[in-house]
Amino acid sequence: MKKNLLIVLWLAQYGLFAQADKTSPPGYEQIEFRATARPDRILLSMQGDAARSFTVTWRTDSTVQNATLEWARADASPFFVDYTTRVPASVTALRTKIGTVLYHKVSIDTLKPSTLYAYRVGDGRYWSEWFHYRTAAAKPEPFSFVYLGDAQTKIYSLWSRAIRGAYQYAPNARFVIHAGDLINTANNDYEWAEWFAAGSFIHATIPSVVTPGNHEYESNGSGKKISMFWNPQFNMPNNGPEGLEDQTYYFDYQNVRVISLNSNEQIERQREWVESILKENPNAWTVITFHHPVFSAARGRSNDPLIKEWKPVFDKYNVDLVLQGHDHTYARGQNIEQGKNVRDGETGPVYVVSVSGPKMYPITSARWMKRAAENTQVFQVISIDKNKLTYKAIQVTGEVYDAFELIKKKGKPNKLIEIKPEVMQERTMKNTLNEKKKE
Repeated sequence: MKKNLLIVLWLAQYGLFAQADKTSPPGYEQIEFRATARPDRILLSMQGDAARSFTVTWRTDSTVQNATLEWARADASPFFVDYTTRVPASVTALRTKIGTVLYHKVSIDTLKPSTLYAYRVGDGRYWSEWFHYRTAAAKPEPFSFVYLGDAQTKIYSLWSRAIRGAYQYAPNARFVIHAGDLINTANNDYEWAEWFAAGSFIHATIPSVVTPGNHEYESNGSGKKISMFWNPQFNMPNNGPEGLEDQTYYFDYQNVRVISLNSNEQIERQREWVESILKENPNAWTVITFHHPVFSAARGRSNDPLIKEWKPVFDKYNVDLVLQGHDHTYARGQNIEQGKNVRDGETGPVYVVSVSGPKMYPITSARWMKRAAENTQVFQVISIDKNKLTYKAIQVTGEVYDAFELIKKKGKPNKLIEIKPEVMQERTMKNTLNEKKKE
């Protein structure tokens, strides 16, 4: 009994029971989060060929009858607006606690590779601002992307500095991977409002690549069901298993295959699908994202089904990088082969667990880890140039906390080269502001 009490007090000290946002403030439906005729929650994604298409979704109230996307090739002259094309949007009506809202969607698939376009959305009365988006190249070229672990809580007040810091560090990033638990309560419209407000124009100019976490699910009498906001908001490639639309999918981007899996359900079924996608992969690099880690960074959170079903497939097809969330810590390392007591630094993917929001857990040191951190909000910028992948984990205060290069060698395992970070000391609960007095 005494031991259990000590554990509870220790967990409370580190904020595990106190970091979720409060419920929606009274009367919030009367203020800025209510939908209006003006477009909001504008989100850019890559549902089709990244070199020739883009997809945009946005929200309005139910009075909007003629939602439209207007687009043109961008030009330094403001008169590019005289050469625009208008495309009517499809619409999905969603009944929420604050009334019926409309989610609009337009996909454009007649674009040219490596070209800057401008677009705006509206209904002729109310328009958004103009946003820019550059299509992918049709052949391999250097590029960077951002990866963010769980946002989940205090999204507008504290997660905002992660996504905005990532944009400041890598303004030319071509997409942002969100590794699940974007919010804390699946069907809480207030939290989704905070997620969109925190990212603001970034969501409308850099495509979001989303994978669902456990907090995107809500339990009901018939089991668990993904958030009612998920499919109307997010439009990912329609190339995954039936029933897992916008959750399990892949896309190719300049010699990189990016795959999203749903680690919440149908694990075995997805193994068969991902093996088929990896087997036919023509790209040099492979990045996979999902929420629950294969190798956990916290005690008692082992994910044996993933180790059994997915890890052997990742090993077989030489996946380069696996990007995960869930554990609210930072950890990075490589494979541990069955029966071995040491990290395998030569084969298998590099596994990363990361957190971008303020909810923090203590870490449990494990053999697979090469670099770890507690109590630290980070974002990751990953750059690929021919046979080299450069990875940086950056604190929201701007310092590089972890970095390495992967060098692809034909017919051989990748070579991993550690890069000296700007912050050498490993951050823990005890040596950070969790216990230090504020300076």
